[in-house]
Amino acid sequence: MFTSPEQFAATTKALFEFQLETFNTLASKTVQGVEQVVALNMATAKSSLEDQLAAGKDLSLARDPKAVLAVAASKVQPGMTNAKEYHQQLGEIITEMRDEFNRAADAHMTEAKTTLSALIHDVTKNVRPGSENAVQIVKAAIDNAFAGYEQVTTAARQAVSNVEAQIAKASAQVTDPQ
Repeated sequence: MFTSPEQFAATTKALFEFQLETFNTLASKTVQGVEQVVALNMATAKSSLEDQLAAGKDLSLARDPKAVLAVAASKVQPGMTNAKEYHQQLGEIITEMRDEFNRAADAHMTEAKTTLSALIHDVTKNVRPGSENAVQIVKAAIDNAFAGYEQVTTAARQAVSNVEAQIAKASAQVTDPQ
């Protein structure tokens, strides 16, 4: 079937390495995205605390109830603007993560398909009479390996979609609390 067992071993090793590389790339992208979200949350928390301290100071300096209401009203709009900016920046991070996931997965998928095509071609071109069953077994193994690769890619894409859905849900609660 193959010109040598080393050829088969090298090809299957390459497929395994593609899977591992894809997993590592997607894990790295996830960590980078989480780091960006944490940095955004820290910056937002710091800014919010500073705004609250300034608002508390302004409220403590107010001389009558009208002044207190005026100070409170003046702080509402900036707070809403900050929430919208946070939501927008968070959306940009998630969109960038999704795009990077898709690019990495598509690139690795293309590479794996090319390798699989070459492997299948080698399997079928060198078939000796009477070894059709062995060819079918090898093809099934290759198909299973590729199906596993596709499952990893699909699972990663679903995870990103789930994160996006949760962020959209949380953002909707921030922008429209009810």
